Amino acid sequence: MAKSGFAKEHLRSFMDRIERLEEERSALTADIREVYAEAKGTGFDTKVMRQVARMRKLDKADFQEQEAMLDLYLSALGMR
Repeated sequence: MAKSGFAKEHLRSFMDRIERLEEERSALTADIREVYAEAKGTGFDTKVMRQVARMRKLDKADFQEQEAMLDLYLSALGMR
């Protein structure tokens, strides 16, 4: 019986932490959306900004590989 009560409390603790983190993530997502809206309001292209943000997360080798593949595809389609 004691183990069952412990498991329930442990599970409840995990669930409480997950729910709190989900709330924080929602708040951060809203904050990021506001920053992009502000950037758009000052004339920046938010699609490009999002792409740059994704690319800045890559390490140098992955970035160069992605850039080379993009160039290859664009060249194959006659766009470069």
